[in-house]
Amino acid sequence: MSQQVVVTVKPKSSKGPLVGAGPDGTLTIYVREPATEGRANKAVAELLASHLGVPKSKVALIGGATARTKRYRVD
Repeated sequence: MSQQVVVTVKPKSSKGPLVGAGPDGTLTIYVREPATEGRANKAVAELLASHLGVPKSKVALIGGATARTKRYRVD
């Protein structure tokens, strides 16, 4: 069974890597990688997998590849 997770990404952050929860239930993920060539998206997927306790292969970006608000599918 898969679920969708909505995250807000803060690329090139000095706080990262860090996962925080917002008041509306969305996750805010801080990563050190810049938002170029998909490096921040890859870092977010790896950090999200670690946070949820699933393998990296079970986390897939399904929306918002170039936006700060992204949707991931977790299998």
